[in-house]
Order: sequence, then structure tokens, then C-alpha cells
Amino acid sequence: MKKTNKKTVIAIVGPTASGKTSLAVELAKKLNTEIISADSRQIYKEFDIATAKPSKEEMQGIKHHLMDIVEPAEEFSVADFAHRAKNIMENLFATGKIPVVAGGTGLYFRILLENYDMPKVPPNRELREELHNIEKEQGVDALYKMLCEHDPVLAQNMHPNNSVKIVRALEVCQTLGMPMSQAQKKKEPEYDVRWFGLGHLNGEERQFLYDRTDNRVDLMIRQGLENEAKKLYEKYGKIQSLEKTIGYQEFIDYFENHITYDECVEKIKQNTRRYAKRQLTWFRKNQDIIWLDIQKYDKNACVDTCLTYLKDILQ
Repeated sequence: MKKTNKKTVIAIVGPTASGKTSLAVELAKKLNTEIISADSRQIYKEFDIATAKPSKEEMQGIKHHLMDIVEPAEEFSVADFAHRAKNIMENLFATGKIPVVAGGTGLYFRILLENYDMPKVPPNRELREELHNIEKEQGVDALYKMLCEHDPVLAQNMHPNNSVKIVRALEVCQTLGMPMSQAQKKKEPEYDVRWFGLGHLNGEERQFLYDRTDNRVDLMIRQGLENEAKKLYEKYGKIQSLEKTIGYQEFIDYFENHITYDECVEKIKQNTRRYAKRQLTWFRKNQDIIWLDIQKYDKNACVDTCLTYLKDILQ
């Protein structure tokens, strides 16, 4: 790989339950560096089991940044993430370390490490309240229809149930008077990013991944997901961060007697599988990712493969 004068960043991406955290920890140990979490749910304090937040044992002494930094009812944007992450990266660069950014939130990676610039539009509380009222009265479908009219390009690449991102996109459209997809300007990539992905591609591999997501949900249930969800629901009510997090949103329906317990667990598994599929679709658009087959490679083999591709910067 051709050397550049840009500072190097290692990105480990992929769908949920693909083994990103484990790979990131092993790689960070080999390189004597630290990990920046790129997960839009693990930023929240108290969101532990449902977000598969790694335990101290799983972290193995490696420092993980941008976990447990936001209160559940607090707003935190992708721009906030990028700002904090860049500061951490600069501190690591200053000590001669290569940051490892690991997670599954595609938009975080796009703004931080790909050549996209997020429009600088401050929150419009009045508009957000108006849009949230539309969602309550007419459902998220009404918001998605509005986005299709204002920015069909962005709507095509956004899940129709993701009201948080839809509201933000409509906010940007109205403030700038143009589609958000046009306002997201491409720029020269700031870093030399080495991309590694887990959890790719064909039908057999996808079923392997889905089995892993189902097993992870079963583990979460055994670890006490129901109690965690109930505690958060009783403490905060139906705040947006809870309602938009898989594992909590389904239990809220169960607590409110809309579904049975068995239906709740099955919905968590179904929604997790769907989320994994959306993550795969997102990351497959990045042609720079070197995909590691989680079905064939064990953790050590994945680390060795990564180190092979990083030889030019480690010499």
C-alpha cells in the first residue's frame, strides 16, 4: 500500500455480533494503542446489556474512549461525536500511537474518517417539536414521506423507521433550503485510514451472522436485559434514546402489555437481524474495506491478517 504523509487510523467496522470489539482489543494490544468506540448507543451511561458494552474483563486493560459519556436524556449528535473523536485522535497521534476506531454506526465513520463534511446546522427546537408531534399523531411514515419529498436521495439510503435521523435531515433541509444530501460536501480525506470489516457477504455467511445475533440476544436475556430495561423505563420514561434502542424498545411494548414476553424476545432477535443487515448494506458501499471472513478466521488469524496489511506503517 502506498505511503502517504497523512496520519494513520485503523477502522474496524461491521454488523452487530461480528466480533469487532474482540478484534479491536487484540489489535490494540499488539500496537500498544487505544480504542475509540464508534457506537451511537454505547455513548449512553446505563445502557449496558442491550448495547453489548464490553466489560472490564473484555477490555483487557485497553482504554476505550467515548463510552458512557452521555446521560440517557441528553442529545448527542454525529458532529459532537466527530469533534470529540478528533480531539482524542490528536492526543494519541501526539504520543506516537495509531488510533483504533471500532464500531457499527456507519454515519459516525462517514463523518469522522470518510470524505464527507457534515453541514453545520444548530438544533431547531421549535421545528423538532413540530416534527415529533407529527410523528405522534401520524406515525413515522408521515415523516419519511416528507423526507422523500425534500431529499429523495437521502431517503433512499435511510431506514424509514429511523425518526431521529429523519428529523435531523428535515431540520437541515429547512435551515439550508436544500437537500441534506447536497449539503454533505465531499472533501479530501484527512487521514490514511486502514479499513477492516467483519461479517461479510454471501447467504451462508449471513446465516452464520444471524445465528450469532440470536445467540447474543439469548445471552443478554440471561444477563438480565429485562431488569435493565425496566429500571431505565421506570427512571426515565419513554425517552427517545430508549425507544430507539433495540432491546429496550421491545421491552417497553412488553411492559405496556402490547406484546407477550415471548413476542418481545422474538422481536428483539428480528430487529437485531434487520439492523445487522442494514449495517452490512451500509459498509459494503465502502470499497476500501478489507473484509475478514468470521466463519473461517479465528481471532488470532484476523489479527495476523490486519498486521500483514499494516506492515508498511509498522516498519
